[in-house]
Formats: sequence, structure tokens, C-alpha cells
Amino acid sequence: MNEFLDTDITFLKGVGTMRAEILQKELKLFRFEDLLSYFPFRYVDRSKFYTINEINQDTSYIQLKGKILNIEEVGQPRSTRLVACFSDGKQEIELLWFKGVKWMKTNLRIGEEIVVFGKPNFYNGRINMSHPEIESAANRTKSAPLEAIYHTTEMMKTRRVDSKAIRLMMTNLVQHQNYLVPEIFSVEMCRKYKLISRGKAFRFIHQPPSHKHIEAAQYRFKFEELFFLQLPFINQKINRKEAVKGIHFMPKNPLFKNFVANHLPFSLTGAQERVLREIKTDLCSGQQMNRLLQGDVGSGKTIVAFLSVMMAVDNGYQASLMAPTEILAIQHYISLKELAEKIDLEIGLLTGSTTPKERRQLHEKLQSGTIKLLVGTHALIEDMVIFDNLGLVIIDEQHRFGVAQRAKLQSKGKQNPHALVMTATPIPRTLAMSVYGDLDYSVIDEMPAGRKAIKTAHRFGFARQKVWQFMKDEIARGRQAYVVYPLIEESETMHYKDLNNGYDELLQFFPRPTYQVEMLHGKMKAADKEAKMKDFAQGKSHILVSTTVIEVGINVPNASIMIIESAEKFGLSQLHQLRGRVGRGAEQSYCILMSSKKLSTNAETRLKAMVKTNSGFELSEIDMKLRGFGDIAGTRQSGLDQLKLASLNEDAHIAEEARKAIVELLTTDPDYDRHQSLRHFMKNKQGYKDWEKIA
Repeated sequence: MNEFLDTDITFLKGVGTMRAEILQKELKLFRFEDLLSYFPFRYVDRSKFYTINEINQDTSYIQLKGKILNIEEVGQPRSTRLVACFSDGKQEIELLWFKGVKWMKTNLRIGEEIVVFGKPNFYNGRINMSHPEIESAANRTKSAPLEAIYHTTEMMKTRRVDSKAIRLMMTNLVQHQNYLVPEIFSVEMCRKYKLISRGKAFRFIHQPPSHKHIEAAQYRFKFEELFFLQLPFINQKINRKEAVKGIHFMPKNPLFKNFVANHLPFSLTGAQERVLREIKTDLCSGQQMNRLLQGDVGSGKTIVAFLSVMMAVDNGYQASLMAPTEILAIQHYISLKELAEKIDLEIGLLTGSTTPKERRQLHEKLQSGTIKLLVGTHALIEDMVIFDNLGLVIIDEQHRFGVAQRAKLQSKGKQNPHALVMTATPIPRTLAMSVYGDLDYSVIDEMPAGRKAIKTAHRFGFARQKVWQFMKDEIARGRQAYVVYPLIEESETMHYKDLNNGYDELLQFFPRPTYQVEMLHGKMKAADKEAKMKDFAQGKSHILVSTTVIEVGINVPNASIMIIESAEKFGLSQLHQLRGRVGRGAEQSYCILMSSKKLSTNAETRLKAMVKTNSGFELSEIDMKLRGFGDIAGTRQSGLDQLKLASLNEDAHIAEEARKAIVELLTTDPDYDRHQSLRHFMKNKQGYKDWEKIA
């Protein structure tokens, strides 16, 4: 406990009971430490004074020195505004106030030299400044050249707790006679990673003498944030590797070699071969594998997973593959069964729709060891599912599952099954290394040979007939098409295209028996879904009209057109996943994004990005800027909301330095004997109460 940091903000000069209540309610600031940790979002250089003559259309926030010549209250009693004529001695502008008119009128002095700070506006050829900050010129000379600007709320502004008021509070706080901020990192760590002390960092971030001091303070706090974000995951990873022994696979793999030599339908890419070597090294290390495999849509993760399964089977073990949706599990089952049959490997499928009779048969074969690979949904983690000898767990689209679900599936092994978790959702490397820091990391960054880049276009609703005609032309050339809708049925609240109406419209343009148009959605029975997918995969249907149930896993090389209706409804990740259902064969493929004319700025940015690039990694960077880190990280977002200054996108180098510091700390001083201050800080830090039990 630190007496200074734990002091109630009510007792700080310039705060008091009323302001403390506002700060507590609006910003959740209760103690001195909370206030210190409320960082500015930008700084204004108040060392320079402009003249009115220098103002142009591009001018941002500036300060002027001069005098008010006259003051006038204009308008009706209920919509009055205050207009002051300000002169810098050569030219004049208007200063405007629409709120707090009486207070401003009382406090403005005609003829007094003042400093005016604000953003100039142009209206009818004249310059004005709305709600500028006003300060006596005499006081301005005593102020710091760089002023911190803080976010405030409307409620705070009405109570006169604006950015200036917070700045004065911070001044009183960092100049407090009892100011004491303990250091949490060791002297060696601060020196090695060029960190200024925590006490100095708080002072410099709120009252910076220069831009260099701001940079030093921000670096310190970014490092600190990224350190604590990554620490639990890396701690878990290191402890698990030391405490948990894995199944020791032998390097000889006859089944694996036989399949690669005689049955592999295509040559592996260099990236696939590299990832397989990394997986094999893990499996033969004697330690439990926990590896994240990231690969863009169509990069070939499934074949890597299947080859990993064969390594398990070669060593006498079973494997499981868990997918987040039934339709994806079915698709995996169909494609993997085709591969497995070539080497007489029996696999099973278990979903919520599996009948009791099928379950009994499946459970028997699973417990006897006849089934070597079980594919399924969350049904795999049910208590009645018992493996004979589970050695490898594969989880597809990892971000849709929780850590507990992965652990539950792994617990079904008699020993400690290896785990391979996969995602086609592109995650920037820094995010993957930070939020999935408890996993080793592999990436397939190379597409299979012969693939042509998918051509993507954005069209509005009025062009739908032309788009459908293009689809007819492609079908005439022997190709197939997907048409995806965001809704199954028409909605009164959401004005998007729906599958039922869209299906009827398509049947009019693509009449039977010339065209075979089929419908697929999540509410259908599993057997019906499987039948529809098989028909489409075998070329029996021309068009598959669907919802986003086909977002991942569907693999039909002959399908060359993806039409996404109401594309503005979808996020970048979904759009990219849907686009990835085509472009899997040698023919040129197309993705057409249909939307209404009315688009939000974010929706327009997403659609333009899709047209511009096929790279999932580029799209992930854009997506992260639009949505933030938490949504992309999915169920692993814990801790990301604590980042106040750091950006995993822009501060990758700091994240890497923090990671190095963590690894060094946990490997050389796992009991924190030489880092007692850090140990003490973490025991009292919110969210780290059980930090010692993380492993």
C-alpha cells in the first residue's frame, strides 16, 4: 500500500467534494493513482503565437495574443450567443460562445491583454473561433510551453471540469509535497530497456518540458502496458512446458511417408513444409505441443492438419478435430474422409445432430480405437465421448472457442495430448504473439501454386441484373456460384437483403430445369446440409444460395463466383472468409460485393479495402484500426481493454522488447527474488490477484 497513491482525490487541491463526485461518476477516478493514470490524448505547443493574418483554411488549433474590443449578446432569450470582437493589433476576428454566455460575459474584460486558444473557422468569408480558451497574457508566460489536453464528457463540461481544470489538478498532483511513486521494475531492467522511472514518467506525461520528455514517458508506459498484457500468457507457456510432459512421438512415420509419396493430390508449398517440420519437432520433443497455426484463406491448413493426424496414428494414437459450427465440421469430415479412404483410415463425425443410434456406434468404435480421427463440434467435449488413446487435438477457428473448451478436449487423453489450434482469420503478428503468447506460433504465408488472385468488385443494387447475367455467362462456361445473404428471412428492423426473397428472385432469372439453384442455411437438418453441400461439390447444382454458414471450410474448386448481398452488413474478416470460398481452382474467380448506396464511412472503407487487396494480413491491419484489438482477438481479448497508450499495430517493437524482458525474468528469476517490487505490485494490481496460479 502506498499512502500517496491511495489518497482519495477529494483531498487534492482544486478537486473537492463536488468535482470528485463528477470524476468518479464520469471517469471512474477515485484515488491519486487513478488520476495520475488518466493520460492526455494530445499536446498543444503553446510556445508559438500566431497572427490573424497567418490563419488559413488548413489551420488547426492556434493561440493569438491581443485584446477584446467589444462584447455583444445576440439572439433571442432562449437561443442567445455571445460575440466578442478580438484584435491582435492589426486584424480582427469574432469569438463566439453558445453556452455559458452569462458567465463568460461577466469574466471577459474589454481592453485587457489576453491569450486566446482554439480552432479557427471560416463562415461567410469571415474568421471566427467558437468557445476558445481565454487566459490573461500575464498568466500565460508562467505556463508550460507544451500543454496536455484531456478527454472530457458533456457532463464534466457543464460542471466546468474541462481539460484546463484537469490540467490544473495534474499540476497540483505532480507538484504535491508528498509526491511519491514507487518503481516496479528493477534497476537492471530499467537500464537495459531504457525506461525512465515511473515517478518521472508520470510527471513528464502530464507536464512535459519538451517533446523528448513526452516520448520517454510514453515509451515507459507503453512498455509497462505491453509487459503486463503478455506476462500471464508467457508465464503459462513456460510453466506448462516445465511442468507438463507431452507424449513423445517417434520420428519414423511410415503412414505419413506413404501418403505423401503416393496419395498427396498436390505438391506442398515451402510454407506448408516448414510448418510441418515445426509441428514434427514439437511432437518428438517430449514436451506437450500447443501451437497456433495461422494461414490465410486457401493457404492449405487442412492438409497440414491431416498430415499431423497421420503422425499421431503412426505412433498409435487417435486424433480429434473440433470446429465451431456444424456445417464446418461436416465439410471437414467430407474432405478428410476422401483423403483418409486412400490409406484405409477410419474417421467419424459427431455433432449435435448425430442420432442416438449413430452415437452408440461411434462411441463403441472410438473406445475400441477403430476410429482414428473424430471430427465434430462442441459435442466432442461431452462427458460421454471417450477415446481409447487420444494423442492429438486440433481446433479450427480457435478464436471462436474459449481456453477452457480446448483444455476440456485435451483432458480426454490418458496422457497430455498435443494441441494444434488453427485460424484463417488473419491476425497481425504482434497481436498473435501477445494475446496468444501461451502458444507457439506458425504461419503459412504462401499460397498454393497455380492459384489466380480473385478479382473483387463493388456494385450497387441497381446493377444486380448485370451481375446475374455475368453469373449466367460463367455458368455457361461450366463454373458454379455462391450467393450469400446476411439474413434468412425479411426483417422489419434490419434493411438488408434476405435469403428467402433472394432465392425466389434468383429462380425467376435462373429458371429450372436449365439451372439448378439450391438453398443452404443453419436452420436446416444436418443430413440436408450435407446433401446440399455434396450436390454442389459434385457439380449437380449451379448456384448455392446461402447465409454465412459457408463462411469457412467449404472447398469447391469449380466454384468461381462469390456474390455477397448487403456486403455493408459484414465485417472485413467475414468478407475475406466468404471470398476465400472461391479461387480454389485454376480458373479465374470473382467476388462481387453488392450494397445499397447509403454507406457509413466504416462500411465504405471495408468495401474499398476488399476491392484493393486479397491479402488477409493487410486486411487484418485495416480491421484492427476500424474495430480495435479486442474484437479481433475474440475470446482472448482479456487485457486488451487495459491498453491506454500502447497500440499493438504501431508499437510492435515495444511489445517485442517487453516480451524479451518477460522471458528473461521468468527464466532467470522465476520466483521474483530479485524483483520484489514487481512481485509486490502484481499482488496488489487489479486482475493479477491470482497471478501465481496462472499456470
